[in-house]
Amino acid sequence: MRHLIDSLDLSVAETQEILDLADRIAADSAAYAHCADGKILATLFYEPSTRTRLSFETAMLNLGGRTLGFAGAEQCSATKGETVADTARVVSCYADIIAMRHPKEGAPMVAAEKSLIPVINAGDGGHQHPTQTLTDLQTIRSLHGDLNNFTIGLCGDLKFGRTVHSLINALVRYEGIKFIFISPEELQIPDYVTDMLREKGIPFQEVIRLEDVMPELDLLYMTRVQKERFFNEEDYVRLKDFYVLTPEKMELAKPDMLVLHPLPRVNEISVEIDDDPRAAYFKQAQFGVYVRMALILTLLGLA
Repeated sequence: MRHLIDSLDLSVAETQEILDLADRIAADSAAYAHCADGKILATLFYEPSTRTRLSFETAMLNLGGRTLGFAGAEQCSATKGETVADTARVVSCYADIIAMRHPKEGAPMVAAEKSLIPVINAGDGGHQHPTQTLTDLQTIRSLHGDLNNFTIGLCGDLKFGRTVHSLINALVRYEGIKFIFISPEELQIPDYVTDMLREKGIPFQEVIRLEDVMPELDLLYMTRVQKERFFNEEDYVRLKDFYVLTPEKMELAKPDMLVLHPLPRVNEISVEIDDDPRAAYFKQAQFGVYVRMALILTLLGLA
């Protein structure tokens, strides 16, 4: 039995196999419509979510399976004091695979230790979001053409952004990647990430102004400033609109630079960008369904 808790739980070869399967599903999804007949996915979401939860549920339904679960901590026995470990053990009696989102880092790992069925980390605090990372890799591979040799700018909340941390951990295993971290000082990438990059000899730079590096980027990964990670409203209000990607800024970019975003967006990407052919974030959401279909099949041993 395999779990997916961290983006590094999958080797590069295993990641490749899942992305290849996602490609085949995208090309002929009808061929996979009954692969998970009789199987049940439990979505245990202790935090609000639209895309990730619905993407998981859509993936399972597309495979012929069924779903059950909850979409908030207030809807489960956590309000009565039940532990994550006990919830996972009980849900193991009802389902075949679990997707869990939790505000506390490490909660899905605790669940996996007691679960009798595979557990997928659907985001834990500011730590990891491995299925978003698989989605990001699939988007880059499909639209950029390769997972090697490019410069990626990661912009916004790099301190608390689990999607950013997860993606960096995955990309360092590929060749020729340069990172540019774009953030205000208060939301800079954690030291443990930059220490890891220095140790591996991977080039990176940290800047504050997005405009200064736009011409260098092959990919721009925008993120929102996450209100739920702040301890006070004042800091959030001061930083929430620090970056706004506008058509004027896009004029500085390469004609084939891709704009990614894990969504939801707030104000950090102008709606005017949506019609730009370089805007890839809604395609990214579609890739997420195919990737999660591939992952479910793989972890259930149905691939």
